[in-house]
Amino acid sequence: MYGPQDTWYHVDCFVKNRDELEFADKSVDDIVGYKTLKKEDQKELVEKLGKGSSTSSRKRKEDDKSKAEAKKPKKETEEEKQMKVQNNLLWGFRDKLEKEISVEALKVLLELNEQAIPSGESKLLDSVSDCMAFGALAKCPECPEGKLTFKSDGYRCTGNITSWTKCFYVTRTPKRKAFKIPSEYHDADVLKKYKYKKRDRVFAAETASSKEGPVSSVDVLDGLPSKPLKGLKFAIVGNLDFSEEQITQNISNMGGQIVTTIDKNLAACISNKESITKPNKQIKAAKKAGVHVVSTAFLEDVKKGGVLLMIQKHNLAPWGDDPQKRIIVPYVSKSGASNPRNDTHFTKSIPDKLKMMVKGGAAVDPDSKLAKTAHVIEDGGDIYNAVLGLVDVTSGTNSYYKLQALESDKKSGWWVFRSWGRVGTTIGNNKKESFSYRAAAIQEFKDLYFKKTNNHWWERHNFQKFPNKFYPLDIDYGQDDDNIKKLDLSKSTSTLHKSIQDLICMIFDIESMKRAMMEFEIDLKKMPLGKLSKKQIESAYKVLNELTELVDKKSSVSLFSDASNRFYTLIPHDFGLNKPPLLDTIEIIKQKIEMLDNLLEIEVAYNLLKGGDDGNDRMDAIDAHYQKLKTDIEYIERSSEEFDLITKYVQNTHAVTHNQYGLEVVDAYRLERLGEKERFRPFEELANHKLLWHGSRVTNFAGILSQGLRVAPPEAPVTGYMFGKGIYFADMVSKSANYCHTSKNDPVGLILLCDVALGSMYELTSANYVTSLPKGKHSTKGCGRTVPDPSGRQTFDGVEIPMGKGVPSDIDNSSLLYNEYIVYDVAQVKIKYLLRLKFNYKW
Repeated sequence: MYGPQDTWYHVDCFVKNRDELEFADKSVDDIVGYKTLKKEDQKELVEKLGKGSSTSSRKRKEDDKSKAEAKKPKKETEEEKQMKVQNNLLWGFRDKLEKEISVEALKVLLELNEQAIPSGESKLLDSVSDCMAFGALAKCPECPEGKLTFKSDGYRCTGNITSWTKCFYVTRTPKRKAFKIPSEYHDADVLKKYKYKKRDRVFAAETASSKEGPVSSVDVLDGLPSKPLKGLKFAIVGNLDFSEEQITQNISNMGGQIVTTIDKNLAACISNKESITKPNKQIKAAKKAGVHVVSTAFLEDVKKGGVLLMIQKHNLAPWGDDPQKRIIVPYVSKSGASNPRNDTHFTKSIPDKLKMMVKGGAAVDPDSKLAKTAHVIEDGGDIYNAVLGLVDVTSGTNSYYKLQALESDKKSGWWVFRSWGRVGTTIGNNKKESFSYRAAAIQEFKDLYFKKTNNHWWERHNFQKFPNKFYPLDIDYGQDDDNIKKLDLSKSTSTLHKSIQDLICMIFDIESMKRAMMEFEIDLKKMPLGKLSKKQIESAYKVLNELTELVDKKSSVSLFSDASNRFYTLIPHDFGLNKPPLLDTIEIIKQKIEMLDNLLEIEVAYNLLKGGDDGNDRMDAIDAHYQKLKTDIEYIERSSEEFDLITKYVQNTHAVTHNQYGLEVVDAYRLERLGEKERFRPFEELANHKLLWHGSRVTNFAGILSQGLRVAPPEAPVTGYMFGKGIYFADMVSKSANYCHTSKNDPVGLILLCDVALGSMYELTSANYVTSLPKGKHSTKGCGRTVPDPSGRQTFDGVEIPMGKGVPSDIDNSSLLYNEYIVYDVAQVKIKYLLRLKFNYKW
């Protein structure tokens, strides 16, 4: 754990966890110091917690009664009369039960009537009193073994829909049956005289409760802050694209404030690159305070929320740590109400990177303080190391549990170390126990593993998930990031063309990989880059496939919750203190498919990075990584005819609707992937070859060049693939360039030109998921309403280049703006060129 642990709660956090804090049925008067608060603070607590109907203190009830008698009586409402009669009934049973019935007898009564058995005498008395007053509760109608129990807002189920997901059924009018009392209990007067009478429990209208149940992804999107900069201060420095009045108005509209004082409390300075190279007094002050300097592009992107991420994304300065460490972002609820952002308090002291010391088969957790003196126990091929996860979108749980059995490197000594907490926060703790014998430490490890998972250690390869228990994550801590050779162009002795050296550094840039993962809310602090296995990513694809089917069938929230829990357990996400949203729409499922696609590519790149230098430690790092790509890369001179042709293809096929940026060819490279020419040979005689565009994130190109363009894995859902799982190409450069995912702050991307053997095309004008092509067809063409002018096409090296300017096609009824070409066999593609493009954003 990092930093002190808090024992207080924000108001909203307290409301959210009121049941766990055993405050569900208490009133605000039970809060110590409530009466010393300001009137407006007291009012807020009453609004959020309700006045309550405390049953925990009989004495307070009597005190309240005496005070009420001293006051002038007022006319009771009908509801108040009903509540008064009900409370008298419940307290009548409760007081007698407390005097006459033992705790064990209370449990037996509940068990005989098939009721949930709570812990603690007070809750047992409440449960039996409720049953005597209103009848025994029937089982939950939505889950197999669920039993209902009283909460402040209704009767909630305590069961589980599946081994992954709690049931969140709640009702105020449950089915009841007579509460049975065996004759052997008639020695107690209260039970002997009891006769069941059917009644319905009354709930106070003002009773407030925490919002339980999962949060839909639609709610999350709808709940984006309308004032994303509320409470934040900014400074304007230098001459910018927009006037100072425009920027001030823009910031003000988003809830922010423009100031002139630059200190650590400033969210960011708004400036340009010139101010960094020629810093004035204000920029120097920002550097001293560690304040980020962002471009004006920040103002557009931040409208969607995520101010901290946007500050990092658009930072122009080489300084500036994690903004969470110095900025408290106000949380804006869906209703627009503002509260201090609670995530920051719990995340600000997490280090950006944990140093993992690897010995043998696993890394020793640095929190154990034994990283330099001990190693993870390995016995008979078993490495006693486990990382477990537990997610529940219903309750908001997003937990991890790490467990290790450790052995001293030199002298006799053994330990079991465990740490636990909430993903993406500092909430949590750890514990280290020492043992006199190796066998004792191993046995304690096995016992804890069983306690947390309900699976024996020897059963872990055939793991069975149990309700409310953790699930093992397939995480490889086998290599430290520091063992990866860093690529430094300035220190390279490579004889490759300088442009190619720079390209290799760009493709293998670890920071770019981390930024890509951050965009998808992957928790980099608990799930370091490259540690998630391919097997686990493929398992996550299968869950998304299942979720897609649930959307199609318009399934219940329960089923969405179950699948969402499994996905978030497999791929840990950082949601801070917020509930993980349900994966219940096609839009969010597509986002997660894209995330997994990128994780697979990053996994390839990372494995290439850490794979060593094929036994040649003396080889220059850039040369070593160039070899790993298994691709001959040849720089194309800018003065050549080939470069001019490629540049003209870029200029002519920039679509008019993609006008937010212009494209500039920085460098062009001729490529030949090892073995691709031979693989392509059977399709060389196939008619209809075109030179087409394919764009992707920079982080994906290590995988693309080393393994070729690939079709989505079988585990991936069909959602997101308009014409089925294939390799997609375009004849308009900007259509493919959009998939490079560049930004104004990160404007350089990579794009391919490929010789694609299309043959006879299956032509379509709207989405149609293709599982197999019609007989005689070799590819699919999505026909667009705008196409390159056929009169402008050229042929180069035997391949048609559709490089005419965009003109209307003769197809009016197509749902597609531009053409798409899809092949389903990777052998139909030969990568010819790679272009480094600069995206000149206009706004």
